[in-house]
Amino acid sequence: MMALLESFSYLDTITSLSSANANCPCGGSHIAADHQKFLEGMPQDPADLVDDLCKMGHYSGETLEFARALTQAEIRKTLVLQMLDRAEPGQRQICYDLIQLAGGLEEAFAAAFGDRSTQFFNDALRLSKFRRRDFLIKVAAAAAVVTAASCVSNNNSQAPNATSTNAAATSKLEKTDLTIGFIPIACSIPIVAAEPLGFFKKHGLNVTLKKMPNWAAVRESAIAGELDAYHMLSPMPIAMTLGLGSSAFPIRLASIENINGQSIAVAGKHQDKVKTAADFKGMTIGLPFPYSMHNLLLRYYLASGGLNPDKDVRLEIVPPPDSVAKMAAGQIDAFLMPDNFGQRAIFEKIGFIHLLTKDLWQGHPCCAFAASQSWIDRHPNTFRAVNKAIIDSAGHANAAENRQEVAKAMSERKYLNQPEPVLTAVLTGKFDNGLGQTLDVPDRIGFDPYPWKSFAKWISSQMVRWDLMPTEKAKYEEIATQVYMTDLARELAKELGQNPPAESTRIEKLKNGDFDPGKVEAYLQEQKKQFKV
Repeated sequence: MMALLESFSYLDTITSLSSANANCPCGGSHIAADHQKFLEGMPQDPADLVDDLCKMGHYSGETLEFARALTQAEIRKTLVLQMLDRAEPGQRQICYDLIQLAGGLEEAFAAAFGDRSTQFFNDALRLSKFRRRDFLIKVAAAAAVVTAASCVSNNNSQAPNATSTNAAATSKLEKTDLTIGFIPIACSIPIVAAEPLGFFKKHGLNVTLKKMPNWAAVRESAIAGELDAYHMLSPMPIAMTLGLGSSAFPIRLASIENINGQSIAVAGKHQDKVKTAADFKGMTIGLPFPYSMHNLLLRYYLASGGLNPDKDVRLEIVPPPDSVAKMAAGQIDAFLMPDNFGQRAIFEKIGFIHLLTKDLWQGHPCCAFAASQSWIDRHPNTFRAVNKAIIDSAGHANAAENRQEVAKAMSERKYLNQPEPVLTAVLTGKFDNGLGQTLDVPDRIGFDPYPWKSFAKWISSQMVRWDLMPTEKAKYEEIATQVYMTDLARELAKELGQNPPAESTRIEKLKNGDFDPGKVEAYLQEQKKQFKV
């Protein structure tokens, strides 16, 4: 905003004081010969100048209200988000819980101050010299916005609605009717559940969910511009941005949809044979997409058993909804798919769960919410709103007490189209594994939306390991920064009263050794040396 103010020259501001009787070319009412004397008598500090103009009644009520709303939004962030970062962990969590309970920062302030909230912010502006200056800066910016809006509509349109501080804080949405593509799997729940549970509506959006047949269709629809945003596998934005498997098409990963939540299911006929990774030798195993966590985790697991995934097994790309039918028909021996299909194989009595992927990497990412860079550039406020709605939905789905409600809502044909008992087993972690055992694994699937940059680095390292990414493109830090929108996800989560991490990377704990995101190449070489592939 300061940059915007600085773009107004001193002369431009004075020019705006024009009147019908102006004699000076600058637009002032003085004569040209007195112009320099007029300049010397005006305040030299831009904020002081705007202050004088406010007192003179130069700025409209609409402009002042708009500026006040913008300033109040920043006061909230200063008072809450920044201060909470310095609070004790216990106090910070209590505040986040209260904000979340209220429904967001706007609602929390309204609950705290009631009908005195406006007075509170006005007093803050009046008593604080710093805040007053900040407010005056925004007056100049708001005036530009109001003036531009008036010019575009030939003075017939209204100024931005400044009576709602929430509207001013989030800015006007460029688009409210959106189409988001998704694959009907449990991983998509934060996106899909946001529609029936009202999270899109809460954030001012009307979203049409388009069920896609497979991941290749999602990729092609994204490139063709047929969708506004997408449910994607977390490696897909990296692959598409770098032009791996398709033409280069910059995609940003906005938030993670789920962690864990995948399983290796094996046909029942192999029950007595398959005990370890080495036992999969010679089998045909289904995967949803080359650029998927499923492919990378399966290869990671098979390699730990001494198998070369490209030589000792046959990997077949299978659309997730077709995986159970293909297993029943004997076309594949096993698959690594989202958990609702692993559990469905047990429900249909055709297979058993050999392994939950959380046992390979606790807290690993799977799916994500993403949009193209070009779409984000054209719809920055809408993108922020839809990402916030999905992060909001993820927080709801992640709470254990909401899992049954979510399972019921998602079982409908237009959403995941799965038997409710199957989704309940996945979401609650109480399930039959097909081997006569009933297990209780509460973290079988989670919906933590935080996009750790260390996720991007591990994914990239494995894409290099399995020849899915050329070594010369493996600029790990650049990829993580360019594709994963970690800072924005953190900011939106805080605004919702969630408690996201302050860090962007972490040491990832995997079954076969820790991954240090600061030593990616060393990790990659050690893995290849240890497992000979």
